[in-house]
Amino acid sequence: MLLPLKGLIVLEFSQYLSGPSAGLRLADLGARVIKIERPGGGDPCRKLSIKNLWVGEDALNFHAINRNKESFTADLKNPDDLDLVKKLIGKADVLTHNFRPGVMEKIGLSYTDVQKINERIVYAEITGYGKKGPWKSKPGQDLLIQSLSGLAYTTGDHGDGPMPFGLSVVDSICGIHTVQGILAALIRRQKTGLGAYVELSLLESAISLQFELFTTHYHSKQGIKRSAVSNGNPLLGAPYGIYKTADGHIALAMMSIPQLREVLFIAELEQYSQADVFAKRDEIKSIIAAKLLTQNNAYWLERLKAAGLWASEINDWNALRKTDLYKSVQMENSVVVNSEESYLTTRCPIKINGRRLFSNKPAPLLGQHTQKIKEELL
Repeated sequence: MLLPLKGLIVLEFSQYLSGPSAGLRLADLGARVIKIERPGGGDPCRKLSIKNLWVGEDALNFHAINRNKESFTADLKNPDDLDLVKKLIGKADVLTHNFRPGVMEKIGLSYTDVQKINERIVYAEITGYGKKGPWKSKPGQDLLIQSLSGLAYTTGDHGDGPMPFGLSVVDSICGIHTVQGILAALIRRQKTGLGAYVELSLLESAISLQFELFTTHYHSKQGIKRSAVSNGNPLLGAPYGIYKTADGHIALAMMSIPQLREVLFIAELEQYSQADVFAKRDEIKSIIAAKLLTQNNAYWLERLKAAGLWASEINDWNALRKTDLYKSVQMENSVVVNSEESYLTTRCPIKINGRRLFSNKPAPLLGQHTQKIKEELL
């Protein structure tokens, strides 16, 4: 299958997760993504091991983020290496970086500089908090952005302390926004021949992710509060959330309270109508929570699903992998690193013309493709 971005060259000066996750998706869609890395170390994520898991000399996490790419080493403070990189820029379609403001300017690779080399290039820059303002030089780190942006008050119950997401959600969503901006700019270039300067910040991506919450906040005199019982989304009423049962937990989504009363035999809900699901959210959820403790998961789920109500068991990763649902989507992607090592990761979630996008090309060794790229592109 001819992938849609086949033939595009992306130079990735990015490190850790936000920029490289964008590069990962572009590579999955067919682009040739070349990591520009410093000799002797490269992307610091190479040594950021999670649970002490390694593939070869690099962290398993680095492999998950950087499969399907190539590595070109260059000391950007060395004039000869910088000249080589500039020649690469002349042949590239996209450049990404997530350095702090001012770093690329000092090197001589700001958008203005790069535009003089290649006016058609799409230049995508990610910062923590924008290029101006009081926090422009602060480290753009995921937990810090979650804390500053209000995201930590979307999870957990009212009365609990702030609770971050259990993954680097801001880095990931900013990577997705970066891909959106790059693809939009490439479409415009196809029409006009003009390149573009695409700017993103982790803070703006975190705020954008909460567009429903912020829009509600702008127009709500009472403000937004998490439910005190089984909070699932601060904007949604009863019974939305996760509940404990006699032997586990189940999730309840949006549904009719009168219907739920009949299906679960909860006489105490007789006094509540569907109009009460938000104003009396915690009262209703407390009644439901007490009732669900009296029977096991299987009992409740059988009744809920038979009635067509939106409910689900709660899976951990081991349980999910055993289900037919998980097997049907075929998300596991095996990557062969060398004759002795391979690892499992996830595939690109996009299907094109009915075909899933798998790739077994591993993350590159540091500088693995430097000589090849010099011969091919320079």
